[in-house]
Amino acid sequence: MFPGVGTAVNIATVLIGAGLGVLLGNRLPQRTRDVVTDALGLVTLLVAGVTVLAVRDEAFSLAVGERAPILIVLGALLIGGIVGSLLHLESRLESFGGWLRHRLTQRDEGAPAERPEAGADRARFIEGFVTSSIIFCAGPLTILGSLSDGLGRGADQLFLKAALDGFAAIAFAASFGWGVAASALTILLVQGSLTLMGFALGDILSAAEVSAISATGGLLLIGVAIRLLRLRAVPVADLLPALLVAPVITWIVSSLR
Repeated sequence: MFPGVGTAVNIATVLIGAGLGVLLGNRLPQRTRDVVTDALGLVTLLVAGVTVLAVRDEAFSLAVGERAPILIVLGALLIGGIVGSLLHLESRLESFGGWLRHRLTQRDEGAPAERPEAGADRARFIEGFVTSSIIFCAGPLTILGSLSDGLGRGADQLFLKAALDGFAAIAFAASFGWGVAASALTILLVQGSLTLMGFALGDILSAAEVSAISATGGLLLIGVAIRLLRLRAVPVADLLPALLVAPVITWIVSSLR
């Protein structure tokens, strides 16, 4: 199979799942959609809890010291959050979602220019795009699977991720609508770039660096779960640079020991 096949399958499952979710969501009352979103939030919290346990991986501790992993994750989140907020990643992602909705949805010609429900539809589209983009792209499977695919080691991890994302897309689209389908563009950009990186650079991540990425990604998923449960609108997109900072700090600390 050719490099990138995993990303192609992932995009297909998200689009199919989103289409099924929209068809199902139109037949569900708002209360049921809210329950679906709450269930997704709880499941995301469960996955995040399992993922963040990578901070206790033996390879991580041996490389940087027993007490350093938590400090490395903390440093990655702080530095990544500062960089992301200065770059306005959250607002840029939301603006991109609004632009996509304007392009991908068609306004009724006979309707007034400003409809009361238009603002709610726009907010739902953007929330669906932003939330699903983060969930589909912030997890460790995104990075590890894409790099493995680019290195020619196979796309098994991305195939697993594609199946999970497809089912998640059904549930998300039932609540958020077509904004979930738009996240396929984010998947193409993020996973495609990582696959090309793996193809060009080869195996660049140590086991400790992978653990740092996984633990940091787990905390980002907790932020996503908090958003889904409507507890607080955590700007998770602003924290995404932490996924790049974590392996760098890990490499520096392990080199100094």
